[in-house]
Amino acid sequence: MSVAGRYECTTKTPLGTQKGVLTVVPEGESFTGTISGDLGAMDLEDGTIAGDTLRWKMTMTSPMKIELDCKATITGDDLDGTIKAGFFGTMDLKGTRIG
Repeated sequence: MSVAGRYECTTKTPLGTQKGVLTVVPEGESFTGTISGDLGAMDLEDGTIAGDTLRWKMTMTSPMKIELDCKATITGDDLDGTIKAGFFGTMDLKGTRIG
C-alpha cells in the first residue's frame, strides 16, 4: 500500500495534545507535504521513504522557532511515529488515514 494520503494526527506535546492533518505526497523515494493544525501549517522538508517508513524535518515558528526531526511508520491506514523537538525531547505521533 502506498504511503500517500492525508492522516488525521495527534501529538503529545509539552503544550498539551496537538491535532493536525498530515499530507504526504510521494515522489519516488522522497516526498513532500504539509501538516496543518491548531498552531498553523508547516511544510515537510527533506522527506524520504524507505519501505513503509517516512523521515522528514519541519521548522516550527510558533510559539517559538525549533527544528523538528520526524519519523513514522505506515501500517495499513495507521501512522505511528515520533517527533524529536530539541530540548523538549521526543514526542509520540499517531494518526489515521482519512483520504
